[in-house]
Amino acid sequence: MKKLILVLSLLVPSLAMAATGHSVHLDKANIDLTDKASLQSGAQTFMNYCLGCHQMQYQRYQRTFEDLGIPLVLGQENLQFTGEKVGDYITNNMAPKAAAKWFGATPPDLTLVARVRGVDWIYTYLRAFYKDPSRPWGVNNAVFKDVGMPHVLQELQGLPTKTYEKHMVDGEMVERYVGIKGDGTGRLNQEEYDKVVLDLVNFLAYMGEPSRLEAESIGRWVLVFIVILFVFVYLLKKEYWKEVH
Repeated sequence: MKKLILVLSLLVPSLAMAATGHSVHLDKANIDLTDKASLQSGAQTFMNYCLGCHQMQYQRYQRTFEDLGIPLVLGQENLQFTGEKVGDYITNNMAPKAAAKWFGATPPDLTLVARVRGVDWIYTYLRAFYKDPSRPWGVNNAVFKDVGMPHVLQELQGLPTKTYEKHMVDGEMVERYVGIKGDGTGRLNQEEYDKVVLDLVNFLAYMGEPSRLEAESIGRWVLVFIVILFVFVYLLKKEYWKEVH
C-alpha cells in the first residue's frame, strides 16, 4: 500500500499538468546531456539567477562539478557564493516562511523539476514571461497563468509583451494573439536568450538524473551480454536435448 501511495503521489502532479496543458503549445527542447559546455553554461545561469530562491538540496556541489568537468577550485570560486563546502548540498539561505510570504508559496526545490514537468515545458515556460502590470511582479506567463515567480532572467531577455494581429472575420475586425515579442531592453537577442535557456534546461535535466548517461551505457553492455549468453544457453539446451529428440 505504501508503494502504491508513493507511485500515485508522483503521478498526480504530472497528470494534473497534462490535464491543464492541452491548450499550450510546447516548444521542443533539443537538449544534449553529452554537451559539457552547455551543461557548464546552464550551471552558471542556475547559480547566478535561480539559486537565490530555488534549491537543489538532493545534489552536492562536488558531484556536480566532477560530472560537468569543472575543476573543484574553479567551481568554488565562481559557482559557490555563500561559503558552503564543496561537499555540501546545493541550498540557499532563504527562510521558507519568508519565501512563502513574498511569493505566495515557498519556491520549490528544482532537483527533479525536469523529470516532473518535462524539458519542453520548462524551455517554453522560461521563454513565455510577458509584461502584465496587474500582477504583483509586473509579469505573467503564457504557460503558467498568474505565476507567482518574477521574471528572473529579465536582465537577459528584457520585458516581452503579448502581440496581436488584426484580422477580418465575417466582416468584423478582430485581434488574434500571435505570440510574445521582446522589447529590446535585454542584454541578449532572442537567439542568444533561447540558447541560454536551453543550456539551463539541459542542466536541470542532468540534475534530475545525474547517472543517466552511465546507466544507458551500462544498459547497452547488459543487452550485449544477454544476447551472447542466449547463444550459449541455446547451444547448451540443444546439447542436453539432442538425444531426447
